Amino acid sequence: MLLKLAALGAIGYAGYRYFTRESSASHAAFADGQASGSHTDVRDAGPEAMRDPAQREWTGTDQAIDESFPASDPPGNY
Repeated sequence: MLLKLAALGAIGYAGYRYFTRESSASHAAFADGQASGSHTDVRDAGPEAMRDPAQREWTGTDQAIDESFPASDPPGNY
């Protein structure tokens, strides 16, 4: 019984991994043509580097915040 349960769990896990796999070049935040695959996987700053277009006009504050990521300190120029 335990062996059957383990086999069923392994098949379920393999099915889950198969259906949720992503290609290594596909990153949600990166625009087409953006370099990815580095050890940090941080995209370039600015709306042109985003996969989805900005929902509103991009401001200087938005740019400063985007440029500060992934730093822990907020930008000091706003």
